[in-house]
Amino acid sequence: QVQVVESGGGLVQPGGSLRLSCTASRSILSLTYTAWYRQAPGKQRELVASLTRGGTTRYAEFVKGRFTISREDAENSVYLQMNDLKSEDTAVYYCNVVDSRGQGSWGQGTQVTVSS
Repeated sequence: QVQVVESGGGLVQPGGSLRLSCTASRSILSLTYTAWYRQAPGKQRELVASLTRGGTTRYAEFVKGRFTISREDAENSVYLQMNDLKSEDTAVYYCNVVDSRGQGSWGQGTQVTVSS
């Protein structure tokens, strides 16, 4: 089963930017689906953005125009570029991937805090 590790979280001021990374233990070309989710305290985990192997992207309404999901096959990584961050974006961000056999994996998460 593929393993993924997130990085790139931190503390940022409102209006700032962060780029999250999700690095897989094997080629992401073997993955049919990659996505970023987030979970704020007291709330359910929610989809932020997804990217299929074919390149189709999908974004939650609350991040459209601000966040961009992308991948770098040579680095076995998927990224989430987050711009114009707001306090309500504060959450733990998780990477989720699904391989060609339908097996899914989650990372441990990376904390993003947006505060002045």
